[in-house]
Amino acid sequence: MTDQTILGTGSPMKDVRIVGTGAYVPDRIVSNDEVGAPAGVDDAWITRKTTIRERRWAADGQATSDLATAAARAAMASAGITAEQLSVIAVATSTPDRPQPPTAAYVQQNLGASGTAAFDVNAVCSGTVFALSAVGSVILRRGGYALVIGADVYSRILNPADRRTVVLFGDGAGAMVVGPTAEGPVVRHVSLRTFGELSGLIRVPAGGSRLPVDADGLDAGLQYFAMEGREVRRFVVEQLPQLTKEFLHEAGVEAADISHFVPHQANGTMLDEVFPALHLPRATMHRTVTYYGNTGAASIPITLDVAAREGAFRKGELILLAGFGGGMAASFALVEW
Repeated sequence: MTDQTILGTGSPMKDVRIVGTGAYVPDRIVSNDEVGAPAGVDDAWITRKTTIRERRWAADGQATSDLATAAARAAMASAGITAEQLSVIAVATSTPDRPQPPTAAYVQQNLGASGTAAFDVNAVCSGTVFALSAVGSVILRRGGYALVIGADVYSRILNPADRRTVVLFGDGAGAMVVGPTAEGPVVRHVSLRTFGELSGLIRVPAGGSRLPVDADGLDAGLQYFAMEGREVRRFVVEQLPQLTKEFLHEAGVEAADISHFVPHQANGTMLDEVFPALHLPRATMHRTVTYYGNTGAASIPITLDVAAREGAFRKGELILLAGFGGGMAASFALVEW
């Protein structure tokens, strides 16, 4: 399989540190029975296939920027900074408020962070690490702090009758404040990969310049998220172990050096299948998928925040972040806590 590397095979993130984390999930809890009924499946089937027991869905009137703003405020409170200290805001999302302007512009407005650079990154479920890589060079040049936010509201683009997708996804947002500071967990290395020849495996067919939404498209359900589940699983199971091995080699660490593994929360059953194949003998895998579902680009920063607030990480431990999803894309970051 050929691949294309974005921004090089990998890059060190010298002097970029995580100084705060935050997360937000909507109040509405959606059970397996509620989401499964229109799709013709029950709680037992969903739990067996995914390990998901419930997920959160946005309320009427809540958009991706609202979730992103709430997570950003939590991360800023954790970091002890104000909006005036921000120099850049990057929002990773594949469910923007609107096709234009960028969702990050709404977040900037909500926070009162005028004067910052604000942009979106769409690498689907890998997006947060892509965004983390993008802001590193900005803050090293401009100074100040960056907000890296992963946020998605997938509940708005799911076909309620498609059991392959509707049972998987929840809504949420996670955020990190990063900056060129002397203290805090350091982002030691990142690597980003895209497999464009597999771009058809995960898609929303209509709504872009290739196929605008019209009445016929709506009748055909082309506005909904679609996924070739078996092929996506095959990609993850076959590619993630080798990609992980290559990343650790690039970063100059051994598999046994990794203490914590924070993956994209795609599907709990799939994570259980692939984790042993990564051969991380001392690593604890952290999960939020059981109660939040697959929250897209938000899943890594939500899971990182939950683990951090539970006191799971100790100073000096190495944490491997791993994203994978539409594109197909894969992203990795090595964090020294």
